[in-house]
Amino acid sequence: MPTHLPATIDRDTLLARCNTLLKPENFKDYGPNGLQVEGKPRIHTLVSGVTASLALIEAAIEARADAIFVHHGLFWRGQDGRITGWMKQRVQRLLEHDINLFAYHLPLDAHPELGNNAQLGLQLGWGTGSPLEPQSLIFQASVDYPSIDHLQQALEEKLGRSVTAIAADTQCPIRRLAWCSGGAQGYFQQAIDAGVDAFVTGEISEPQAHLARETGVAFLAAGHHATERFGAPAVATQLAAEYGLAHRFIEIDNPA
Repeated sequence: MPTHLPATIDRDTLLARCNTLLKPENFKDYGPNGLQVEGKPRIHTLVSGVTASLALIEAAIEARADAIFVHHGLFWRGQDGRITGWMKQRVQRLLEHDINLFAYHLPLDAHPELGNNAQLGLQLGWGTGSPLEPQSLIFQASVDYPSIDHLQQALEEKLGRSVTAIAADTQCPIRRLAWCSGGAQGYFQQAIDAGVDAFVTGEISEPQAHLARETGVAFLAAGHHATERFGAPAVATQLAAEYGLAHRFIEIDNPA
C-alpha cells in the first residue's frame, strides 16, 4: 500500500495563520513575534520546542524539519544586533538547512486555550483558567488543595522537578489560585492584590519570599522551562492537524 505523506503548506500561509491565531499586534513584547528566520517556501515537517537553542536546531535538522515553532526565539531586548558567537552558530545552522523559525513570546503565554498558561492549567487539572483582567498574563481558577504542601506535590509530580514553595502557613488550604508561566515573579503583587491564596510561576527572586510570608499569599516557583513546555506543542499540534503537516515536539531539558 502507498505510504501516506504529510501535506505541504506555503510558508506565508502558515505565518498568516499563526498571526491570526496568536494576535501578536496586541502585545508590546521584548522581541519580534512571527517569522524570525526565513527558510524554504514550502513546509511539510514542523518541529516545536520551548527555546530556539542550538540543541533544538540540531535536533530539528536531524528530524528533517522545514520549520521550527518556539516560545523563546533568537532576539531579545538589550541585544546589540550583531550576528556573532552563539547567535552566529544558531542562525548559520538554520540558514544552512533552509529552516524557517517561528517564535511567539507573550502572545503564546496569553492564548486562552493553547497558550502556556492555559495549557499549564489543563495539565494540573485547573482548567484553562481565565485572565485576572482583560489582556492580563496572570490566569486564575478555583481549586481545592487541602494545603500548600498538596499543591507543591501536585506540581512536582506533573512537572517532574522540585518546586520552591514559600508560605506563612504551609497547611493553609488553597481555594483560589493564580499563575503565570515563566519568569513572572514580578507579577506577584498583582496576584496578592487580587486576593488569591497562592501564586504559581517559574522563577523566584529575593523579594517574593518576604512578600509571601508577610501577606499570607503562598508563592511557588516551579521552573521557567518546566512551566512553559506546553504552549508551543499545543499550537503546533493544531497547525499540523489543520494543514496535514508532520509534527514533532522536541524536549531540550533545562533546569532553569
